[in-house]
This record gives sequence, C-alpha cells and structure tokens, in this order.
Amino acid sequence: MNEVTVRSATDADWPAIWPIVEVVVRAGETYTYPRDLTQTQRRAIWMQTAPGITLVAVDDDQVLGSARVTPNQMGGGSHVANASFMVGPAARGRGVGRLLCEAALDQARSAGFRAMQFNAVVETNTVAVALWKSLGFDIVGTVPEAFDHPTKGFVDLHIMHRRL
Repeated sequence: MNEVTVRSATDADWPAIWPIVEVVVRAGETYTYPRDLTQTQRRAIWMQTAPGITLVAVDDDQVLGSARVTPNQMGGGSHVANASFMVGPAARGRGVGRLLCEAALDQARSAGFRAMQFNAVVETNTVAVALWKSLGFDIVGTVPEAFDHPTKGFVDLHIMHRRL
C-alpha cells in the first residue's frame, strides 16, 4: 500500500464508492439501512451536500473507503455532527477507517461542529467499537436488541459520542 490520502469526494468517485457501499449494506451486519436499497437511493444517502461532506480514502487513485459527515439533527441539534464510514473488504485492517475518522473529525471541527455522535454502532462490530473508543468516543447509551443481525439475531446498538 502506498500512502493513503483522504480528500473530498466528487461525483466522479461514486462509481468506485458504490461497490463498497453495496457490499457493506447488503451484508446487513453493521448498518441499519434497508439491504434492498437501489444504487440511486444509496447514492442520495451517501453523497452529501453542504453542510455535509463525503470523503474518500484513496491509494494511487483507487478508492479504498468512504465517509460521510452531516449534522446529526436539525435546528437546535445541528451543532453535533454525525458520521458513517465504509471500507472496502480488501482494505480492511490497514488503517483506512482510522484515517477516514480522523479526517471526518477534522472536517467537523473546521465546520464548527462541537461534537460528533454515532447513533447506531452495532455491538457485534467490535473492530469499529474499539476504533471509535481509541479515537476518544465513549458509549453514552445502549439500546437493547435494537438491531436484527442476519446471523446473530437481535443485538444491541451503541450510541457513541465525543466532544470536538
């Protein structure tokens, strides 16, 4: 792996982001998105416009993963960011998720957000839970059996938060 860089995504990146989003969502193990969303529906969710932003992690112009940052709520809750991350199967375990999260935190801070919150971190996604904790996130709540995992049944969802 050469040096991985993180930059803002462009519309031209979508064809490389789509296969990553598709494999992660269809697996149904880490996101609450409906598994049967079309490419058009997923693009509308993933590719953010201001005040949100979509990021890509690239290595020699190959997209390895992507992140989206958006206000967690509207109005009085819009000072807290929310973010989602997806890394392609071939790039997992290579630090891509960490780079994307660090970049997302920087983007959120620069945009004036005061905190970042993840609303639905599946408890069985132990790699992500450990990564978010190592980056300063705390579990501030757990919703019992709020996620229907395709192989493990009903498992908990964590709400994770950190100040910026």
